[in-house]
Amino acid sequence: MIPLSVLDLAPIVDGGTAAQAFRNSVDLAQHAERWGYKRFWLAEHHSMPGVASAATSVVIGHVAAATKTIRVGAGGIMLPNHSPLVIAEQFGTLASLFPGRIDLGVGRAPGSDPLTSRALRRSPAAADSFPQDVVELMSWFQPVQPGQSVRAVPGAGLDVPVWILGSSLFGAQLAAALGLPFAFASHFAPAMMDQAIEIYRARFEPSATLDKPYMMLGLNAFAADSDAEARRLFTSLQQAFVNLRRGRPGPLPPPDDRFLAQLLPHEKLMLDEMLSIAVVGDPDGVKRGLDAFIARTGADEVIVTSQAFDHHARLRSFEIISNAAANDRR
Repeated sequence: MIPLSVLDLAPIVDGGTAAQAFRNSVDLAQHAERWGYKRFWLAEHHSMPGVASAATSVVIGHVAAATKTIRVGAGGIMLPNHSPLVIAEQFGTLASLFPGRIDLGVGRAPGSDPLTSRALRRSPAAADSFPQDVVELMSWFQPVQPGQSVRAVPGAGLDVPVWILGSSLFGAQLAAALGLPFAFASHFAPAMMDQAIEIYRARFEPSATLDKPYMMLGLNAFAADSDAEARRLFTSLQQAFVNLRRGRPGPLPPPDDRFLAQLLPHEKLMLDEMLSIAVVGDPDGVKRGLDAFIARTGADEVIVTSQAFDHHARLRSFEIISNAAANDRR
């Protein structure tokens, strides 16, 4: 079995708080470490009532301080929202505090709506300079050169792996051209997954970072002790997607067995399309689904997200998934 990792949005559930979300993220990371997951990544989103990880580098430090061996990182930092030098300093700080355990995934999306983008002082054209910003970011991690007047302190000379994140073909092309590892957001943008995989592998240029392509794919996975319970847990994520499309994002809702029956036809179609990369079921069904996804894509690594409302159910979901992988390793 290939490595499995965790993507966490530090979900704020209906009736919950950001403080509770952070406690749950730490608890999940500690369990994931014991269960053999390779990475624990957090994502940058802004003005989202159901996502607590807006200050992503701060939360990464909090999680890394509470764990010992699992890699902790950003999945990702939306680089056009920031100065590359500031991000290099932040992740240089994290890498100095937690050597050999910090990853930096970067994307070009705003991680927000247009009004929030303006509040972030993000220019509408900010994404256009993303390739140059990535190159600049990586340069700040290089050893300081003679006569260099500006440097990332800390950051310069540190080993901070940079990943390109993407939900379209652009990220695949950039990661291939720069010879960087690539993480594709197939968990919410599955339509271009197969083409992105093909482009990244076909156009990959070896670099000082990688001599061959390395691709990680996102997977929604809801595992429970019965199929019915797994499908019930999945309705929280389904509701969140529909609420977002309706322009009413909110905290992660509790499961609702009647939810799907209440949807309009176009909303059902949207869910079927956006969440088609999902494995939902009991332990046997999840193992079959996970094996089939890996066989279909040839992924080098899978990063699993399981936005379950109940924290204990979320822990159980990740435990079942880890057991499925462990059985293949034996």
